[in-house]
Amino acid sequence: MGLFRRGAKPDTEGTDSGSVVDAAVAAEDDPTVALDGFESEAVTVGRPRGPWDVDDVEDEVNRVDLGALRLPGIPGMELRMEIDKTTNVVSAATVMLDGSSLQVQAFAAPRTEGIWDEIRAEIAESVTQQGGSADDLPGPFGRELLARLPVRTPEGRTGHRPARFLGTDGPRWFVRGVLTGKAAVEPESARTLERVFAGIVVVRGTEARPPRDLLPLALPGGATPPAAPPRSRRSTR
Repeated sequence: MGLFRRGAKPDTEGTDSGSVVDAAVAAEDDPTVALDGFESEAVTVGRPRGPWDVDDVEDEVNRVDLGALRLPGIPGMELRMEIDKTTNVVSAATVMLDGSSLQVQAFAAPRTEGIWDEIRAEIAESVTQQGGSADDLPGPFGRELLARLPVRTPEGRTGHRPARFLGTDGPRWFVRGVLTGKAAVEPESARTLERVFAGIVVVRGTEARPPRDLLPLALPGGATPPAAPPRSRRSTR
């Protein structure tokens, strides 16, 4: 298993729309962990589609234990764990495969209602305000956003990067996925990463958490996040 590097800082204070867009734009850094030899099959339980709650799973799929999320593996995929530089908390996982990426995060949600409709509207508004565009469309997991995110090209011009925002409401949790690269625009390229998203299992826990509170993740195999570099101090002389 490779060395863990610090990925782009995702949203660690909840589902803030501006941070969502920034993280999606930055989600194409170097991968860190190769996961060869894992393979997943379709989950057949009562719900029509995943991600799944841990209490609903009745399969023997080989998943990577990331704490609040258990991620099905696909041969050849690489996994990058994103660590907040300030708190040293593992807050997002990004799967890289064949020129595409899927970033996933899990959040606490109310017991009686979902939050994806509200969050989706907030993301669309944020993308539009930053000079991009977002279309609310039906997808394999329900409503999703197909966005064109504003980015700065090497020549200093403003360009756009496509991204698909996926969301699933579960019992007291919410999972958000962001597809970038070829998977954002090519259905064939998206299918494998959609399988990964559909096979996710959420371990919410029983502790009380406010809605939109980030469910912390853990490095595979119980590894410890690398220590944050010490901050430089100004000389008093």
